[in-house]
Amino acid sequence: MNTGDALLDLARAGGRTSLFVVGTGKNAGKTVAMRAIATAATRRGLTIGLTSAGRDGEMFDAVDSAAKPRLFLEPGTVIATARALLSARHDYELLEESPWQTAAGTVVFARIRSAAFYELAGPPKASELRRCVERLHELGCDQVIVDGAIDRVAALAGGDDSVVVSVGPDAGATIEEAALNARALVQRLCLPQYDSSQPYEKVEGALTAAQAGALMQNGSPRQIVVSNPTRVVIAGKEFLRLAERVVLRCEQPLHVVAVTVASIGRERDFEPDAFRDAVARETGLPVFDVYAGAVSGEGKKAG
Repeated sequence: MNTGDALLDLARAGGRTSLFVVGTGKNAGKTVAMRAIATAATRRGLTIGLTSAGRDGEMFDAVDSAAKPRLFLEPGTVIATARALLSARHDYELLEESPWQTAAGTVVFARIRSAAFYELAGPPKASELRRCVERLHELGCDQVIVDGAIDRVAALAGGDDSVVVSVGPDAGATIEEAALNARALVQRLCLPQYDSSQPYEKVEGALTAAQAGALMQNGSPRQIVVSNPTRVVIAGKEFLRLAERVVLRCEQPLHVVAVTVASIGRERDFEPDAFRDAVARETGLPVFDVYAGAVSGEGKKAG
């Protein structure tokens, strides 16, 4: 099957035209998923806008110098990236310069004229990234795709984006542990909207581990409400324990539509079919292996 087309269909359901790909950590396959979706959109004649909450598409990892997947982009694609990452070898039209700064310099918007490998480094602040997505739409993009690193997921707040979660074997020492951590992330991002007709307690700001401990001790029977799922800063098994004891809800739900898996990591490799099936069982979402072109899952959200 063509996983890029299937993911694009899920991402655009309900009329949504912006997509964040977030991962459980490094080496989760975000770039490959992003590239597959962008390729599918280009084949349909859609104008694509791309950016990253961190840095994406570089040849080697800045931390450990390991090889990374590249971003080969087609003519007509609009990107928001640091100007220093656009070299003389690239053929592009510079559309405008933004006021946002990255470690690699000022973020600019450019339209690609000739197919080539590109690197992306978008604005680092959540509010800037939110505005960057809006600006890409204003520049004529039919579909915007963001590599949205999980540690900068706050940019999802206030938008009507689709979300795809990417999971790699570095998420856990075993298939079961990695799948459980995927479930924790999906369940955290999929917090339901609160019911204002029932008792609730609003948490201002972020819900921390210390606050969560107090809530679990008193076994709070009422809804504990955060403004949006990005305000929950608890992960993994700790989050799952909290979710079993406390009724967590939010004011502004997110729209997680699918999971992608990569079975080869830096620390270990997993058997692809077993990994994909385990993540599908834990998350209840359709799970795609964009490397093998395979899918598992029935499509019920984790919760």
